[in-house]
Amino acid sequence: HPEGKNATKINDLQIPVFLAAGVVGLIVTVLIVYVLITGSRRARHDGEADPAQVHGNFKAEIGWTVLPFIILVAVAFPTVKTILDISHQPKNAISIDVYGHQWWWSYEYHLNGDETAPPDIVTANELVIPVGVPVHLRIQSRDVIHSFWIPKLNGTRDAVPGRVQSLEVQGDVIGEFDGQCKEFCGLSHANMRARARVLSAEDYAKWQADNIKKAAVPTAGTPAAAGLATFQAKCASCHQIDGVNEVEGKAALVAAHAPNLTHLMGRKVFASAQFPLWIPNADGKLEFN
Repeated sequence: HPEGKNATKINDLQIPVFLAAGVVGLIVTVLIVYVLITGSRRARHDGEADPAQVHGNFKAEIGWTVLPFIILVAVAFPTVKTILDISHQPKNAISIDVYGHQWWWSYEYHLNGDETAPPDIVTANELVIPVGVPVHLRIQSRDVIHSFWIPKLNGTRDAVPGRVQSLEVQGDVIGEFDGQCKEFCGLSHANMRARARVLSAEDYAKWQADNIKKAAVPTAGTPAAAGLATFQAKCASCHQIDGVNEVEGKAALVAAHAPNLTHLMGRKVFASAQFPLWIPNADGKLEFN
């Protein structure tokens, strides 16, 4: 059930290809069953273990060579066209760097289009995009090989250390779409989820304005200030909160990065999109999980 332009193109290609493969498979199965039955009968009636061997049937050999060739050519043209269609880099697209880590995804937004400049927004676990707008993802890795995949928006693209791979996504429907790392990347590979949130233009503009802000430093003596002190004592060596501490790229980890927590409470999931951050209480209102 594709919900994006490129995912729709992939689905439109795979349906006729699978139907053609099914027809071929059915024909081959029928022929195999026919040969087994007739060969068994011949062996019983003639007392022979094997049927008579026939060599050099020119028409048959040409037939089973030409027919598969025609089928492959018929599949090849739409396949190559689809690959080229979904591989181009869209113009005037939102540019987002996607980094794979063991075992989570980070997203770095370049709002001015300059992919060489420092990112304007750094977030984790959720890819947030506006509906109906093409998005250029630059897939990368900071440790081992991963593979980014949101099935309803596009196919998969490997995240390879030292290489930048392009992928275009576009959400045509507002909603939340789950994905999964598709390349085995270590012990928690199965837990390395991904999620895309497709928002309306108004909600995306609000999300962007909120996430570009730095965190406000709480007033001394408040519970928030006590929470900040706990964060600085226990979490700040790996996690960054913009406006509080700067460890992005210098975390005490192999990859030197940990999820940026600046606007954590504006997200819906955490721990590589495995768990909901907010759950409904008895009154139906959302509360922190």
